[in-house]
Amino acid sequence: MTSMPDFPIIQVLDWSQAEARARSVRGAVFIAEQKVSVDLEWDEWDARCDHALALDVRSNPVGTARLLPDGHLGRMAVIAAWRGKGVGRALALALLEKAQERGMRRVVLHAQTHAAGFYRKLGFEVFGLEFEEAGIAHIGMSITLGES
Repeated sequence: MTSMPDFPIIQVLDWSQAEARARSVRGAVFIAEQKVSVDLEWDEWDARCDHALALDVRSNPVGTARLLPDGHLGRMAVIAAWRGKGVGRALALALLEKAQERGMRRVVLHAQTHAAGFYRKLGFEVFGLEFEEAGIAHIGMSITLGES
């Protein structure tokens, strides 16, 4: 008997397709776990972004991230039980590929400082000074995309 892979399936969707599942992950991670204000978490940008969703083998959402039209990657969230299993990497790579498809030459993000090493492994470089966003320490990071 072959076991089913437990690695998530990644889908890149618009907000109308991703909203319910992305909200469940972001609500659990940012609002419940990290105590980010509901007013700060939900904004007008979601409707204009590409959203990557990570789904387990039963189609339950386990991670999400978004790519804004200006090349900012953000709202990367992975359910605690799935951290350290490649979900964040798969989400980031899917959105970097989408950015390249859209002709973006550079992707920028605000990394929580504890996650900067994760983004460095993907090729992002730090710029600027540490700052606070939603009560959490962040650092600016960017990556230049190659020719397609």
